[in-house]
Amino acid sequence: MKQRMLGKTGVMVSEIALGCWQLGAVWGEPFNPEIALNTLKTATSQGINCLDTADVYMGGESERAIGRYLQTLDEKPFVITKMGRFQSPHIAAGYHEDNLRRFVKQSLKNLQVDALDMVLLHCPPSEVYDTPEVFESLDIIKADGLIKHYGVSVETVEEGLNAIQYPGVEAIEIIFNMFRLKPAEHFFLEAKKQNVGIIVRVPLASGLLTGKFKKDTQFNPNDHRTYNRQGEKFDMGETFSGVNYNTGLEAVEELKKVFPNESLPLIALRWILMFDAVSTVIPGASRPEQILENATASLLPPLTEAQMKQVEAIYNQYIRPLVHHKW
Repeated sequence: MKQRMLGKTGVMVSEIALGCWQLGAVWGEPFNPEIALNTLKTATSQGINCLDTADVYMGGESERAIGRYLQTLDEKPFVITKMGRFQSPHIAAGYHEDNLRRFVKQSLKNLQVDALDMVLLHCPPSEVYDTPEVFESLDIIKADGLIKHYGVSVETVEEGLNAIQYPGVEAIEIIFNMFRLKPAEHFFLEAKKQNVGIIVRVPLASGLLTGKFKKDTQFNPNDHRTYNRQGEKFDMGETFSGVNYNTGLEAVEELKKVFPNESLPLIALRWILMFDAVSTVIPGASRPEQILENATASLLPPLTEAQMKQVEAIYNQYIRPLVHHKW
């Protein structure tokens, strides 16, 4: 597994990390601790040394499963966790120091560590980026030794640009994939100037870019790919990257023509790694077999210039008019 530097943290992370949203469970199904443990073991056995989770994933079970696994290891992976979404209502005013400390302490307990490797604000309201006190509080908590590094998980390029103006921000987690090209236009350049790491989330557009879905594919009723297609529960861009499902299927068929003898999900991951601003990519996995496949993306040869242009052309034709201006 190849590694890259995570911005100004000084930490080398595997190009392919593990997103732990559905750790030990398929979206919408019960958490399975045994599958979670096997998934984590498989990840580290493949050289994956970076895990991405959040305090709200599986009601805290994702963090707790990682915490239990960490206790069995001498050489521990770098764990990124996110905080803030437990607030109800989820408002900017809730991002004050007392709450941030409370969130951090709960994650410390769940993960069974003395300090968090990295904590990200979890897609906070836009007003947070105009509130210096939030980032000053994170600096204080870091100085107290409770966190080693911090950053922000964002919904939009604009939020990312606002966040990297704060010197304490060391990484931005952002949606970037073949159906979401906007971050590569300007944001990546600015992040590199600030030496801010880029963590890519939703790399397979909620599974669309696996090429395995059809028009009649049915998802679990509790799966966000069923109930959040129009942004009913949270930002629409989180589900299929905000792309209309049927339009996404049409674009996928065109991508298959560009890569007729390749595994589309692996190509989609390798495509992301073509951008040197990217530090790591966090595809999720609900079973160990998916990790074994995803990990090989780091070893694929670079895509050709012609292939990169063809991907962009498909995006411009099918996807750009629908999503580019939104995120």
